[in-house]
Amino acid sequence: MYKMKNIISGIMGGLAISALVSSCGEDRSGEYYALITTQTWMYETMQQEYLYYQDIPDKNSLNFFKKPSEFLSSMVSSKDKKSGATFSHIDSVFVTTRSTSTTPTFGFEGTMVRAENGSYGIRVLYTQENSPAEEAGLKRGDLIIAANNKKINSSDLFYITSPQEAYLFTMGKLNERGFDTLQTVQMPSPRIVECNNLYKSDIIEIAGKRVAYIMYNEFGNNDAENLKQLFKDIAGQSVDDIILDLRYNPGGYVNIAQLVSTNLAPQEAMGNVFLKMTHNDKINQTDILNFEQSLLANGSPVNYKNLYVITSSNTASASEIVINCLRPYMAGRLIQVGTATFGKNVAQQLYTDEAKAPMLEFWMTNSLLSNAEDFSDYYTNGLNPDYEIAENFKGELGELGTAQDSLMIPIIKHIETGSFPTTETPDAASRSIDEKLRFNNSIDLKPKSAIIK
Repeated sequence: MYKMKNIISGIMGGLAISALVSSCGEDRSGEYYALITTQTWMYETMQQEYLYYQDIPDKNSLNFFKKPSEFLSSMVSSKDKKSGATFSHIDSVFVTTRSTSTTPTFGFEGTMVRAENGSYGIRVLYTQENSPAEEAGLKRGDLIIAANNKKINSSDLFYITSPQEAYLFTMGKLNERGFDTLQTVQMPSPRIVECNNLYKSDIIEIAGKRVAYIMYNEFGNNDAENLKQLFKDIAGQSVDDIILDLRYNPGGYVNIAQLVSTNLAPQEAMGNVFLKMTHNDKINQTDILNFEQSLLANGSPVNYKNLYVITSSNTASASEIVINCLRPYMAGRLIQVGTATFGKNVAQQLYTDEAKAPMLEFWMTNSLLSNAEDFSDYYTNGLNPDYEIAENFKGELGELGTAQDSLMIPIIKHIETGSFPTTETPDAASRSIDEKLRFNNSIDLKPKSAIIK
């Protein structure tokens, strides 16, 4: 009890001490302690477990009466955040993953684009099955320029992430200056949507070769069985190459990244180091995960030649683990196409305490991630592609995983000839410019390499 009183006086100064006793002389300190129980638990846990515990501000400078999320923001290191995302974070116990929306939504993913005259629109990247978006007929490449006759502005991504009603969307197309108006689309009411992380898989023919295409949009904790079945099916198809599309994948669970990587790895990787997770110097420990034979869907890895991985700046965390940790075992065979990844090389572990922090999940950065060769230096620049090309969100997007998909074009060329195009196609000429015009998107799951122990 004496220790807790010292904490209170350190935060509130002299006023705190006088406030603990009522006018009748009754000691009411317990009420104040109760108000900071969660924050105190967070602070003490971070002092022991946080990868960057040295960067936590002095206790006397912290306001323990802030909401848990705000209190965490006041403690996290600058190394624990990037591009507006803070890696350590607080979730409600009701928040799971993107695979099930926790609030009503329309069930489509989008990104903001800006026309030459400064007007904004939301480009649809993909829609989920059995969603209001699919029901309304929205599809990849559609452009929303107004909702209920109100023009879209740069902060209007809530139309995707948390719509409040059944809006009337005005659709348009880009012209040289701004947008041409097309038709209107009446959206159904938003509702809870089941999202399929394993968004698309197919076997396609390229120059007489059988190629497996996999678009995976989050390493969900409940995806193991679906992924095992996928790899079992692919193993039975005798494929020549595999294309793993992670362009919209912000991360997820480490154990699922391990499963995916194990099934894509060559036989010689089995039993060897997959991932190293190095903790702070107080814990002084490195956890090691291996490529485990028991994770193989078909008893042995898939037999194929090249693995093409499609990436973008949205490719983060667990997605980067797959690329970084396969590279030591697939020199010359793992070929990254797209743009550099996000650059998140740390993992968060789940911490809970039902007594001190009820209904709260504390995801704290507790380890640095490296591969079998101890490479972890990709926070600043991400993982760079072997062939650089960006999606042009102001142009025609093309169906995902087809010859009309701009990020597939160089891969198809490489499969056909063994080399990439020497110059970008005319349609891709503005991609580098378009990256500057891309402001935000609704892939709002915090980039997370999640560990549950």
